[in-house]
Amino acid sequence: MKDGDGLSDLASLLNVRPELDDLCRFGGGWTSPHDSAPPGWAHFHVVLHGDVVIDRPDGAPLSLQAGEVLLLPQGGRHVVRAPRAGGPAARTQSAYREGLRLRTSVDVEPDTELLCGRLHFEVAPENLIVAALPEVMVLQVGQSTLQARYRPLLQGIREELNDARPGGLGIARNLASALFTMMLRAHLETVGAAAGVFQLLSRPATMRAVAAMMKDPIRAWSLDELAEIAAMSRASLVRAFHKAGAPAPLAFLAELRLAIARRRLVDGGASLERIAAEVGYQSQTAFSRAFLRKYGVRPGKLRMEL
Repeated sequence: MKDGDGLSDLASLLNVRPELDDLCRFGGGWTSPHDSAPPGWAHFHVVLHGDVVIDRPDGAPLSLQAGEVLLLPQGGRHVVRAPRAGGPAARTQSAYREGLRLRTSVDVEPDTELLCGRLHFEVAPENLIVAALPEVMVLQVGQSTLQARYRPLLQGIREELNDARPGGLGIARNLASALFTMMLRAHLETVGAAAGVFQLLSRPATMRAVAAMMKDPIRAWSLDELAEIAAMSRASLVRAFHKAGAPAPLAFLAELRLAIARRRLVDGGASLERIAAEVGYQSQTAFSRAFLRKYGVRPGKLRMEL
C-alpha cells in the first residue's frame, strides 16, 4: 500500500463541514465577539482584505492580514476587532443572502473584508484528533510551501461570495471544506514529534491502522488484520505504536471504543445498553466494568452526574 493511501484515509477522518456565517465589510472602529462553540465545532476567520486583531482570554492579541486564515479547533471564546483600539464604534447593518449574513459598516468606508464561520468535525470518533489539535492554528498563505494550492481556494471563496451568483454560497462552502482539510492535513504531517494519536497519524503505516479502527470501531479487529492494513509485521506494528507513546493496537482500539462511549454518554439520549452495543461490547456489564477501569466511574453514575 502506498503512502498516498494513508493520506486518503486521513482525509476521510478529517471530514469537515464548514458553515459560512458572516461576510463582514467593516471600517472605522469595530468589534465582533464570538462565544465558545459547542463540542465538535471550531471557529474560523478568513481575512479577505485588510487587517484584524484577535483577542482571546488566555493569550496575547493575534494580528492577521489579508490572505491569512485563523482556525480555533477547540472553539474558544474570542473577539475579532479593528487593529486600532478605541474611538467610536461604527454602526453596522445586516442583510442576508442564501443564509449568509452580510454585515457592513454604516457611515464609514469599509477597509476590511472578513469571512467568519464554524467548522464541524463530522465523524464521531474524530474527537481524538480534535482533542490533540492546538487551541490556535494560523495559515499564512504567502509563507506556505503550498501557497500555489491555497491561493486559488481563497480567491475562489472571495469571488463566489462577492459575485452573488446562483449557487455561489454552496461553491464557496465546498472550497472552504477543501481549504481546511488541506490545512489540517498539513498540520498533522508536520507534528511528527508529537506523542500519542498525533504521532500515529503522522506516519503512513500506523495512520492506516488507526484510520481503519476509527472508521469501524465496533469490528472485532485482529492484530493480523491491522498489520496487513499497515503493510508491516505484527511485531513491527506493535513497536510502532509503542514508539509513538500509544498503547498496543488492540489496547488502542479498546481505548477508542471507550472514548466514543464517553462522548455518547455526554451527548445524552441513548441507553447504556445501546451505547455498549455501538462500541462493540457484548453486554452492558462488560462495558460497565471496562468503563470503570478506564475512567474510575461507572457509566450510569457518570450520566447522573452530568
